[in-house]
Amino acid sequence: MEHHHRGEWGSNLGFLMAAVGSAVGLGNIWAFPYKMGASGGFAFLVIYLILAATIGFSIMLCELAIGRRAGRSVLVSYQQVGSKMGTVLGFLAMLSPFLILSFYTVLGAYCMEYMSLNLADLAFGVAAMAGMSGGDSFGSMLTNQFGSVAFTFLFIFICFLIIRGGIKDGIEKFNKIGMPALFFMLVIVIVRSVTLPGASEGLAFMFAPNFTPLKEDFLKVLSTAGGQMFFSLSLAMGITVTYGSYLSKKESLVKNSLIIIISDTIVAILAGMAVLPAAFALGGANAEKAGPKLLFITLQDVFNAMGPTGPIFGVLFYLLVILAAITSAIALLEVLATFLSDRIALKGHTPDRKKLVTIICLVIFAEAALVAADGLGSNGLWIPFHETGRNLGGSWLDFMDFISEGVAMPLGALLMSIWIGWFVGPKMVRDEVELEGHRMGSKLYSFFNFCIKFIVPIAMAFVLYGQMMEFMKIPNA
Repeated sequence: MEHHHRGEWGSNLGFLMAAVGSAVGLGNIWAFPYKMGASGGFAFLVIYLILAATIGFSIMLCELAIGRRAGRSVLVSYQQVGSKMGTVLGFLAMLSPFLILSFYTVLGAYCMEYMSLNLADLAFGVAAMAGMSGGDSFGSMLTNQFGSVAFTFLFIFICFLIIRGGIKDGIEKFNKIGMPALFFMLVIVIVRSVTLPGASEGLAFMFAPNFTPLKEDFLKVLSTAGGQMFFSLSLAMGITVTYGSYLSKKESLVKNSLIIIISDTIVAILAGMAVLPAAFALGGANAEKAGPKLLFITLQDVFNAMGPTGPIFGVLFYLLVILAAITSAIALLEVLATFLSDRIALKGHTPDRKKLVTIICLVIFAEAALVAADGLGSNGLWIPFHETGRNLGGSWLDFMDFISEGVAMPLGALLMSIWIGWFVGPKMVRDEVELEGHRMGSKLYSFFNFCIKFIVPIAMAFVLYGQMMEFMKIPNA
């Protein structure tokens, strides 16, 4: 079904660049290295790869099929498969991007500030003259509420300029340039990272077989890898359904699913190679366990320690992270834009895309400004559940992350897999996949059928439980 107000991807390459771009974001370059560092390195990587090949592939294929089948927004796409459960899944899928954007845009703004810091150091030696460490610069940034809010506005404004052009002239055009540029810069940073003295320890941490972390706390590694896989592959947050709704019936859903997952996983591993060897080489003892601050404190110390070339690599690295953040942020915004656009069209009116995108970006800025002003809990703002001392109340970012990545995404995936696997039936997905002469094959269908019925629900139940326990526990208790 064609919808004149929606448009369509200009080419399958454009779709793939945009889909890979939505997946390749802060989840890869910010979250993957620090979660890998905190979860045992190689053991985390093995679990991640297994989950991506089974759960990631199954859910992505489902979401692309559901989106293309309806050719509508995520809510309507799910409702056309089944009204009651579809409505629940649709709203969960829209809640996630709405909440994720509240902190995703702020993290993107932090990267813009860090790129500016390295540019200033490159041009005027500002950081070197001030003797600022990564911790000093990060602390100053968090407590500068006006600066954080201003850069957050700038980041959202850039996303607005891209997404107002629509699918073909906005998102597709940007990703065709942005994704190759991101990959090129990532390779440059990797070459410098792995040639630092002591970098081999970081590579060994990533790739030398070590299953001890699985014996010590398997559930934590599983839930962390599962949550990271969803965040990284942009699953259960409406993006894949939305992008699939613009996809031509002539394209192979199986091939596209595999390309997206493989490309995203490669970039995640490359991001690990850019960050962890450098952290081991110059970040000091246990630098790989620095957590979310790894990108902003440890790596800035690494760039500072490189001498005159440090700011150059700092600018390159934070520029590529900004590109990655933008490609994912515009995908998250498109979920909301498509929903409102289709809703207006279904009522018989012609949607004004620029007006809709303006309203969405202003609403996102309002919630993001709160997260930015909070400064990861540094500025004394009231935070839900903060008085309990639990992990979900450390900052507004933690709270938004808990609701979206901790609850809405794994819960949505759990319900969707049960719904498709046991009630609607996997054949619905197969019928969509096999349009225009494409064949799924009996072996692949059996694999998908088994995964969506058994592997995905069981694994998602464990991931959801692990995420809840991790977020709800009292630190150091």
